[in-house]
Amino acid sequence: MRDVCWRCRRPRPVCYCALLPSLPTRTRVVLLQHPRERKVGIGTARMAHLALPNSELHEGVVFEDDARIAALASDPTTAVLFPGGDAPAAGGAPVRSLIVLDGTWWQARKMLALNPRLASARRIGVTPRAPGNYRIRKEPRPECLATVEAVASALAALEGEPARFDEMLRAFTFMVDRQIEHQARSKAPRRRRAQAASPLAPLRPYLTEPARVVLVDGGASSGWPADAGAAEPTSELVHLVACRASGERFEAFLRPRRPLGPSVAHQLEVPEDRLRGGEDAGAALSRFRAFVGDGVLGTWGSFTADLLAQEGFGRPPSLDLRELCARHLGRRPGGISNGAQALRAAEPTARGHGRAGRNVGWLEVVLARLLDLAGEDSAPDS
Repeated sequence: MRDVCWRCRRPRPVCYCALLPSLPTRTRVVLLQHPRERKVGIGTARMAHLALPNSELHEGVVFEDDARIAALASDPTTAVLFPGGDAPAAGGAPVRSLIVLDGTWWQARKMLALNPRLASARRIGVTPRAPGNYRIRKEPRPECLATVEAVASALAALEGEPARFDEMLRAFTFMVDRQIEHQARSKAPRRRRAQAASPLAPLRPYLTEPARVVLVDGGASSGWPADAGAAEPTSELVHLVACRASGERFEAFLRPRRPLGPSVAHQLEVPEDRLRGGEDAGAALSRFRAFVGDGVLGTWGSFTADLLAQEGFGRPPSLDLRELCARHLGRRPGGISNGAQALRAAEPTARGHGRAGRNVGWLEVVLARLLDLAGEDSAPDS
């Protein structure tokens, strides 16, 4: 059994406590740590907490019933640190309490979605003074830093004295350097083989860039003809919904090119006049091609990819989340909602109209959960 420091919870040879400053602050820093992040040896929320006497560290996902967090979220002098928020120096009430979500980009977005009080609170963002030093992880956006880096940058902006808060980063640099040295010395081919055999290995390229995956679902006007000898399908794409992890959304109703069946609108759960009044199919697919860019499609099965190919869209790189879900579970997952429940994914939010919009919401939480699981598979031991 490894000898572990009780304070920083790191193995004694890589304990960073001696490098931690104690920095009094006017701003109360409240760290909300996703439970999965607590198990990550290279996480930095605890590091920030130990360096800041005027801080709190809470673990969880849903804080709506937490009286302390509810009171903070309703206070106009509280701000949530989140990429894309206003600059700290922007007008308005001063920031006396800073709530920091500690987790992956997907986990942080999920926590906001599950906590309406936090989601409605004032947000601030910081522009890094220098690139992040998290060399053992690649962040999905330039403004996404390790938690301790983000806290140091925010406090420097709120309270001044950047050099004082840079002292928080000495322990962080030490931890990153030691981790890189450990990886260079590692002679653990068994673990590498185990990782390579992981059923979720195809997701590893997207752990740091989840926004490259374009989650998409399409609705068709009808099915294939009953006559098995027919050469052409009678189905056609009439509704398309997509979204990225970054929050960008796409939706298009494609004007039918063939007679519209009487039950199509009911099956797709969209108004018939929206379908009949849709845009030209070529224009819609051109917009979708621009939206996808160099991304990959994330689908549940091959139905939507087949529809797009039938419309001349081609077959860009794709991830079949149903197949990945089946590999992880060791069985067929059934429908997308059943698969999400088997994975214990979060509750979804519809990302567009009708059945396709609901399915893209399910795809979003399934991908988030699979990325979390893939990250656990590939996380270093120390």
